[in-house]
Amino acid sequence: MEAILAYCLGNYYLLTAMLIVGLVLLVKGADWLVDGASAIAKRFGISDLVIGLTVVAFGTSMPEFVVNMVSVAVGSTDLAITNILGSNIINTFVILGVTALIWPITSQERSRNFDIPLSIIAGVLVFAFVVVQSPFGEQQEGITRMGGIILLLMFCYFLYNTFRHAKDHPDEVEQVETSKPAGVGVAVALVLAGLAGLVIGGEMIVRSAVQIATNLGVSEAVIGLTVVALGTSLPELATSAVAAFKKNCDIALGNVIGSNIFNVFFVLGTSAVIRPLPAYDGINLDAWAAAIGSILVWLFVKTNHERQIKRWGGAVLLLIYAGYLTYRLLPYM
Repeated sequence: MEAILAYCLGNYYLLTAMLIVGLVLLVKGADWLVDGASAIAKRFGISDLVIGLTVVAFGTSMPEFVVNMVSVAVGSTDLAITNILGSNIINTFVILGVTALIWPITSQERSRNFDIPLSIIAGVLVFAFVVVQSPFGEQQEGITRMGGIILLLMFCYFLYNTFRHAKDHPDEVEQVETSKPAGVGVAVALVLAGLAGLVIGGEMIVRSAVQIATNLGVSEAVIGLTVVALGTSLPELATSAVAAFKKNCDIALGNVIGSNIFNVFFVLGTSAVIRPLPAYDGINLDAWAAAIGSILVWLFVKTNHERQIKRWGGAVLLLIYAGYLTYRLLPYM
């Protein structure tokens, strides 16, 4: 296996194919895992509400989680941070931007008053961990283990509030179709296939991304912010765009913001607890970009009577992302 990987990493075309196949395995693995786990949960009489808030919610963040676990294991900490920041930036500026251009996005009250402000706090916390000296005696600049613990505590608060709100307002919770015509054997097979796809895909992505960065003379951070982040966000982009064409994108905002919160508090928090994540060149800009995206979304939905991100707001988000990406890649052009 190692010999095959070494050969692939030494060939440019195989390297690119390896990255693409890894992304496909990662995305499909997450789908299989969610389908299998949901079917098993239904067999045990677990409600659709709980499945939607746990199995489905965690499953949609599995691509980012697995890439981060592999990155941390091999010591590619820059890739671990930028995979999350890049995904959140793309989620906010690109996915919401494209969706709003197709059809205005209506916000729910919970998104305006809780989820969006919490996503702003998430971005600000990442920035604070980098620039503020730790009061716990840790000298490393970046997200330390203590920082990771703080993020995980915030994630616990987010989960608690989400479950409490869902219990009090069941009519506001998206109904997720979790009934599968699969028996237990098929469901278990889906879970195992999903886990295998996630692990193999994550390994392929990290190894190929690191090698691509080396071959092109760019940093792992740039590859994480662009290729890897975009690849793990493509399913959400496709889903949101299709929903917008059907004029049924009311849940798009909550899904994107919820994913951003998961990514920072759960995925980044877990990664930092396992291995402290040192700062890299440009992390201040990336952290601020993630926070500013949430601030802009909050302003868009708070400044009109319809509580929507209108088409002009979508255009603004896309233009800002284009400017940010150009500035970020300018040193390598």
